Amino acid sequence: MIPFKVSREDAIQRLKQHYKGKVFLPKSFSSENHLQEISGVYVPFWMFSGEAEGDAHFDATRSRTYKSGDYRITETDHYDAYRAGSLAFEKIPVDGSEKMPDEHMDSIEPYDYSELKPFSTAYLPGFLADKFDVTAEDSRQRADSRCAGTLRSALEKTVSGYETCSARESNTTIKRGKVHYALMPVWMLNTKWHGKDFLFAMNGQTGKLVGDLPVDKGRYWAMFFAIAVPLSAIGSFLAMTLLR
Repeated sequence: MIPFKVSREDAIQRLKQHYKGKVFLPKSFSSENHLQEISGVYVPFWMFSGEAEGDAHFDATRSRTYKSGDYRITETDHYDAYRAGSLAFEKIPVDGSEKMPDEHMDSIEPYDYSELKPFSTAYLPGFLADKFDVTAEDSRQRADSRCAGTLRSALEKTVSGYETCSARESNTTIKRGKVHYALMPVWMLNTKWHGKDFLFAMNGQTGKLVGDLPVDKGRYWAMFFAIAVPLSAIGSFLAMTLLR
């Protein structure tokens, strides 16, 4: 298990700090939202080790533009880029709690495994400790999918010298290794604003915070048009200039 390093008070302050600088956050949210509940939970995680091996085909393009008379011509060459490789992975975490939102749990990673400790009840007072209700076998698919995606991204990064690159097809084989079980520290914070609940999750070791925030749609569209209209005008002017 990894003990909590972020205190309850720090978690609340970090949440308030999270509101600052959000351009599209309604001005009244910071002052009017109410913290309904905050819980420090040791969340059960399965940690998978192994190796991902596979290959992928990528559609890549390279373009050139030139002027011919009154026309501006763009020629695009298409390429099939093939890559193959393998990637070892160690302790890929997958939460084993049905009630915890997977997206939140994935997003507050990573944890510093150098601070893993043997389980001790001395770390539990003041916190909740969940027991897994999703088995390791049922969690494997999520771990395999994450590893396959990581390998595909690593292969794509080797496709250089092109203007665009997108994966067309890929094949991955997962060689499964050891599975470990651990409890990870998570702060769950629930706020309410205008009758709606907003859930946040915080890494209890690092303080990394994720969660959904409301959007001031009026401010969003005002800024969108403030940027889009001038850019459209500039684009039209440049197009007319180049075609003269």
